[in-house]
Amino acid sequence: MPKSNTPDPDQPLHLVTRHWTELAQALSSATPRRWLLVDVAGQRLILAHGPFVLEVRPVSTARAGIDCRQDSGGTPCGLHRIHGKIGHQAPLGAVFVGRRPTGQVWRPGDDPVDDDLILTRILTLEGCQEGLNRGEGVDSLTRYIYIHGTNHEQQVGTPVSHGCVRMTSADMVELFDQVEEGDPVVIV
Repeated sequence: MPKSNTPDPDQPLHLVTRHWTELAQALSSATPRRWLLVDVAGQRLILAHGPFVLEVRPVSTARAGIDCRQDSGGTPCGLHRIHGKIGHQAPLGAVFVGRRPTGQVWRPGDDPVDDDLILTRILTLEGCQEGLNRGEGVDSLTRYIYIHGTNHEQQVGTPVSHGCVRMTSADMVELFDQVEEGDPVVIV
């Protein structure tokens, strides 16, 4: 795998934040106002405005850990951006297949489903670092890496996904309404 420009995950959050803010600024020529930090070690997603933490929510990243390679089952690291927002005003628990609503709605009391359903809302992620999470064999967008709601809400906070970042449907709706296409997403 290509060399990562990732800081030590054991560094204090403010140092990690400064590193990624500087990287996002270098790539986009502007300091991001609103951005997301996915902390894989902590299984949490942080919504930030500049250097200030606005919210922290639990997530589930990949059981396989951090891995940018196609078919690895890992969550890709590095700087991404929200490429698309899918599911605006879909009902809580709406089931998506191929990024399209199926018309089905999953509810927590429904019979258990082993499949990893993509529910409620989808934020598609596009890698910004050529050779790390963008380009042949490592491209987050063509790997269909998302932030999305899940039917396995009881597992949120545990690394169990197949590469995506899973959230509860309620958290996904709130996050979806707070972010825009183009917002930076850092996975570390």
